[in-house]
Amino acid sequence: MIIISEQTVESTGMSPSVSDFVLSRRLAEVAEKLRRQHSDPDRVLLTITESAVANVPAAEFASITTVLQGTFVHSAALVGETAGHCDKIQEQLGEGPCLESAIEQMTIRIDDMDTDTRWPLFTDAASALGVKSMICFQLYVEGVNFGALNLHSTRAHAFSAEAESIGSLFAAHAAIAFSTAREEQQIRAALTSRDVIGQAKGMLMERYNLNSQSAFALLAKLSQDTNVKLADLAAQVVADAAASSD
Repeated sequence: MIIISEQTVESTGMSPSVSDFVLSRRLAEVAEKLRRQHSDPDRVLLTITESAVANVPAAEFASITTVLQGTFVHSAALVGETAGHCDKIQEQLGEGPCLESAIEQMTIRIDDMDTDTRWPLFTDAASALGVKSMICFQLYVEGVNFGALNLHSTRAHAFSAEAESIGSLFAAHAAIAFSTAREEQQIRAALTSRDVIGQAKGMLMERYNLNSQSAFALLAKLSQDTNVKLADLAAQVVADAAASSD
Protein backbone atom coordinates (compact mmCIF):
# COMPACT_ATOMS: atom_id res chain seq x y z
CA MET A 1 0.00 0.00 0.00
CA ILE A 2 1.23 3.49 -0.87
CA ILE A 3 0.51 6.35 1.53
CA ILE A 4 1.16 10.06 1.31
CA SER A 5 0.98 11.59 4.80
CA GLU A 6 -1.64 14.21 5.52
CA GLN A 7 1.06 16.70 6.45
CA THR A 8 2.35 16.72 2.87
CA VAL A 9 -1.06 17.14 1.27
CA GLU A 10 -2.00 20.56 -0.04
CA SER A 11 -5.40 21.23 -1.50
CA THR A 12 -4.87 22.40 -5.05
CA GLY A 13 -8.45 22.20 -6.25
CA MET A 14 -9.44 24.11 -9.36
CA SER A 15 -11.44 27.28 -9.44
CA PRO A 16 -15.24 26.95 -9.06
CA SER A 17 -15.68 26.94 -12.83
CA VAL A 18 -13.35 24.81 -14.88
CA SER A 19 -13.07 25.35 -18.62
CA ASP A 20 -13.12 22.42 -21.00
CA PHE A 21 -9.66 23.45 -22.19
CA VAL A 22 -8.15 23.34 -18.70
CA LEU A 23 -9.80 20.02 -17.90
CA SER A 24 -8.64 18.46 -21.18
CA ARG A 25 -5.11 19.67 -20.56
CA ARG A 26 -5.06 18.23 -17.06
CA LEU A 27 -6.49 14.94 -18.23
CA ALA A 28 -3.75 14.83 -20.86
CA GLU A 29 -1.12 15.44 -18.17
CA VAL A 30 -2.51 12.61 -16.07
CA ALA A 31 -2.59 10.34 -19.13
CA GLU A 32 1.09 11.06 -19.75
CA LYS A 33 1.98 10.21 -16.13
CA LEU A 34 0.00 6.99 -16.36
CA ARG A 35 1.69 6.12 -19.65
CA ARG A 36 5.13 6.47 -18.07
CA GLN A 37 4.11 4.23 -15.17
CA HIS A 38 2.05 1.78 -17.22
CA SER A 39 4.00 -1.28 -16.10
CA ASP A 40 3.59 -0.61 -12.36
CA PRO A 41 -0.03 -0.90 -11.09
CA ASP A 42 0.88 0.49 -7.66
CA ARG A 43 2.36 3.64 -9.18
CA VAL A 44 -0.68 3.95 -11.44
CA LEU A 45 -2.98 3.86 -8.40
CA LEU A 46 -0.91 6.50 -6.61
CA THR A 47 -0.98 8.77 -9.66
CA ILE A 48 -4.76 8.41 -9.82
CA THR A 49 -5.26 9.44 -6.18
CA GLU A 50 -2.80 12.34 -6.41
CA SER A 51 -4.40 13.62 -9.60
CA ALA A 52 -7.90 13.38 -8.18
CA VAL A 53 -6.99 15.48 -5.12
CA ALA A 54 -5.18 18.00 -7.31
CA ASN A 55 -7.96 18.37 -9.87
CA VAL A 56 -11.36 17.69 -8.31
CA PRO A 57 -12.66 20.82 -6.55
CA ALA A 58 -12.90 20.45 -2.74
CA ALA A 59 -11.08 17.09 -2.61
CA GLU A 60 -8.66 17.04 0.33
CA PHE A 61 -7.98 13.33 0.84
CA ALA A 62 -8.36 10.32 -1.42
CA SER A 63 -8.12 6.56 -1.40
CA ILE A 64 -8.45 3.71 -3.82
CA THR A 65 -10.01 0.73 -2.12
CA THR A 66 -10.17 -2.83 -3.34
CA VAL A 67 -13.17 -4.85 -2.24
CA LEU A 68 -12.33 -8.54 -2.16
CA GLN A 69 -15.08 -11.15 -2.12
CA GLY A 70 -17.60 -8.39 -1.56
CA THR A 71 -16.57 -7.46 1.97
CA PHE A 72 -12.87 -6.86 2.65
CA VAL A 73 -11.65 -3.30 2.15
CA HIS A 74 -7.98 -2.84 1.32
CA SER A 75 -6.50 0.62 0.86
CA ALA A 76 -4.39 0.21 -2.28
CA ALA A 77 -3.31 3.88 -2.37
CA LEU A 78 -3.88 6.83 -0.06
CA VAL A 79 -3.50 10.58 -0.07
CA GLY A 80 -3.93 11.54 3.57
CA GLU A 81 -4.17 9.15 6.49
CA THR A 82 -7.76 10.22 7.17
CA ALA A 83 -8.80 8.48 3.95
CA GLY A 84 -7.21 5.27 5.22
CA HIS A 85 -9.09 5.57 8.51
CA CYS A 86 -12.37 5.86 6.60
CA ASP A 87 -11.54 2.70 4.66
CA LYS A 88 -10.66 0.87 7.88
CA ILE A 89 -13.99 1.82 9.45
CA GLN A 90 -15.85 0.34 6.48
CA GLU A 91 -13.78 -2.82 6.66
CA GLN A 92 -14.68 -3.22 10.33
CA LEU A 93 -18.38 -2.47 9.78
CA GLY A 94 -18.73 -4.38 6.53
CA GLU A 95 -20.70 -1.51 5.02
CA GLY A 96 -20.28 1.99 3.69
CA PRO A 97 -20.20 4.10 0.52
CA CYS A 98 -16.92 2.69 -0.85
CA LEU A 99 -18.25 -0.86 -0.66
CA GLU A 100 -21.55 0.02 -2.28
CA SER A 101 -20.00 2.18 -4.98
CA ALA A 102 -17.53 -0.53 -5.96
CA ILE A 103 -19.97 -3.42 -5.94
CA GLU A 104 -23.11 -1.73 -7.25
CA GLN A 105 -21.24 0.10 -10.04
CA MET A 106 -22.46 3.55 -9.11
CA THR A 107 -21.25 6.94 -7.95
CA ILE A 108 -22.20 7.72 -4.36
CA ARG A 109 -22.08 11.17 -2.79
CA ILE A 110 -22.48 12.00 0.88
CA ASP A 111 -23.14 15.72 1.20
CA ASP A 112 -23.24 15.85 5.01
CA MET A 113 -22.05 13.06 7.29
CA ASP A 114 -24.13 14.50 10.15
CA THR A 115 -27.46 14.21 8.31
CA ASP A 116 -27.01 11.26 5.91
CA THR A 117 -28.93 8.21 7.15
CA ARG A 118 -27.80 5.47 4.75
CA TRP A 119 -24.86 4.16 6.81
CA PRO A 120 -25.32 5.68 10.29
CA LEU A 121 -22.47 3.81 11.99
CA PHE A 122 -20.02 4.79 9.27
CA THR A 123 -21.14 8.43 8.95
CA ASP A 124 -20.93 8.92 12.73
CA ALA A 125 -17.38 7.54 12.81
CA ALA A 126 -16.28 9.48 9.71
CA SER A 127 -17.72 12.71 11.09
CA ALA A 128 -15.78 12.17 14.32
CA LEU A 129 -12.61 11.97 12.17
CA GLY A 130 -13.46 15.37 10.67
CA VAL A 131 -14.73 14.08 7.32
CA LYS A 132 -17.97 15.89 6.52
CA SER A 133 -18.57 14.99 2.87
CA MET A 134 -17.43 12.26 0.51
CA ILE A 135 -17.81 11.00 -3.03
CA CYS A 136 -17.03 7.51 -4.36
CA PHE A 137 -16.57 6.31 -7.95
CA GLN A 138 -16.35 2.73 -9.13
CA LEU A 139 -12.91 2.18 -10.63
CA TYR A 140 -12.76 -1.41 -11.88
CA VAL A 141 -14.33 -4.85 -11.66
CA GLU A 142 -12.45 -8.17 -11.76
CA GLY A 143 -14.71 -11.13 -11.14
CA VAL A 144 -15.83 -10.85 -7.50
CA ASN A 145 -13.23 -8.18 -6.74
CA PHE A 146 -13.99 -4.49 -7.13
CA GLY A 147 -12.32 -1.12 -6.75
CA ALA A 148 -13.42 2.42 -5.96
CA LEU A 149 -11.89 5.89 -5.98
CA ASN A 150 -12.98 7.81 -2.87
CA LEU A 151 -12.62 11.55 -2.27
CA HIS A 152 -13.07 13.25 1.10
CA SER A 153 -13.55 16.79 2.38
CA THR A 154 -13.68 18.36 5.84
CA ARG A 155 -16.55 20.62 4.66
CA ALA A 156 -20.18 19.62 4.40
CA HIS A 157 -21.74 19.98 0.92
CA ALA A 158 -18.21 20.34 -0.50
CA PHE A 159 -18.70 18.39 -3.73
CA SER A 160 -20.80 20.09 -6.37
CA ALA A 161 -22.30 18.49 -9.47
CA GLU A 162 -19.29 19.85 -11.37
CA ALA A 163 -16.88 18.17 -8.95
CA GLU A 164 -18.76 14.90 -9.38
CA SER A 165 -18.58 15.23 -13.16
CA ILE A 166 -14.84 15.95 -13.10
CA GLY A 167 -14.22 13.11 -10.67
CA SER A 168 -16.10 10.66 -12.87
CA LEU A 169 -13.94 11.66 -15.84
CA PHE A 170 -10.74 11.02 -13.89
CA ALA A 171 -12.10 7.71 -12.55
CA ALA A 172 -13.06 6.46 -16.03
CA HIS A 173 -9.75 7.64 -17.49
CA ALA A 174 -7.76 6.01 -14.71
CA ALA A 175 -9.70 2.74 -14.75
CA ILE A 176 -8.54 2.06 -18.32
CA ALA A 177 -4.92 2.81 -17.44
CA PHE A 178 -5.03 0.63 -14.34
CA SER A 179 -6.61 -2.26 -16.24
CA THR A 180 -3.89 -2.00 -18.90
CA ALA A 181 -1.15 -2.00 -16.25
CA ARG A 182 -2.63 -5.09 -14.60
CA GLU A 183 -2.87 -6.89 -17.94
CA GLU A 184 0.77 -6.09 -18.77
CA GLN A 185 1.86 -7.33 -15.36
CA GLN A 186 -0.11 -10.56 -15.81
CA ILE A 187 1.38 -11.10 -19.27
CA ARG A 188 4.91 -10.63 -17.94
CA ALA A 189 4.19 -13.05 -15.11
CA ALA A 190 2.77 -15.59 -17.56
CA LEU A 191 5.84 -15.33 -19.82
CA THR A 192 8.16 -15.74 -16.85
CA SER A 193 6.21 -18.80 -15.69
CA ARG A 194 6.36 -20.28 -19.18
CA ASP A 195 10.15 -19.85 -19.27
CA VAL A 196 10.59 -21.48 -15.85
CA ILE A 197 8.32 -24.39 -16.78
CA GLY A 198 10.34 -24.82 -19.98
CA GLN A 199 13.59 -24.95 -17.98
CA ALA A 200 12.14 -27.50 -15.56
CA LYS A 201 10.87 -29.64 -18.43
CA GLY A 202 14.31 -29.61 -20.02
CA MET A 203 15.96 -30.71 -16.78
CA LEU A 204 13.48 -33.57 -16.30
CA MET A 205 13.90 -34.65 -19.92
CA GLU A 206 17.66 -34.85 -19.49
CA ARG A 207 17.60 -36.44 -16.05
CA TYR A 208 14.97 -39.13 -16.74
CA ASN A 209 15.32 -39.50 -20.52
CA LEU A 210 11.78 -38.26 -21.13
CA ASN A 211 10.25 -36.55 -24.13
CA SER A 212 8.73 -33.07 -23.79
CA GLN A 213 5.16 -34.32 -23.35
CA SER A 214 6.12 -36.85 -20.66
CA ALA A 215 8.19 -34.28 -18.77
CA PHE A 216 5.28 -31.86 -18.69
CA ALA A 217 2.91 -34.65 -17.60
CA LEU A 218 5.30 -35.46 -14.74
CA LEU A 219 5.35 -31.81 -13.62
CA ALA A 220 1.56 -31.62 -13.80
CA LYS A 221 1.20 -34.84 -11.75
CA LEU A 222 3.62 -33.59 -9.10
CA SER A 223 1.78 -30.27 -8.98
CA GLN A 224 -1.53 -32.02 -8.43
CA ASP A 225 -0.18 -34.46 -5.83
CA THR A 226 1.59 -31.78 -3.80
CA ASN A 227 -1.08 -29.08 -4.28
CA VAL A 228 1.63 -26.67 -5.46
CA LYS A 229 1.07 -24.40 -8.46
CA LEU A 230 2.77 -25.67 -11.61
CA ALA A 231 4.92 -22.54 -12.01
CA ASP A 232 6.01 -22.67 -8.37
CA LEU A 233 6.85 -26.34 -8.62
CA ALA A 234 8.86 -25.71 -11.80
CA ALA A 235 10.80 -22.93 -10.08
CA GLN A 236 11.58 -25.34 -7.24
CA VAL A 237 12.86 -27.97 -9.68
CA VAL A 238 15.11 -25.37 -11.34
CA ALA A 239 16.37 -24.08 -7.97
CA ASP A 240 17.09 -27.61 -6.71
CA ALA A 241 19.00 -28.42 -9.88
CA ALA A 242 21.05 -25.25 -9.55
CA ALA A 243 21.83 -26.00 -5.90
CA SER A 244 22.92 -29.58 -6.64
CA SER A 245 25.28 -28.38 -9.36
CA ASP A 246 27.13 -25.96 -7.04
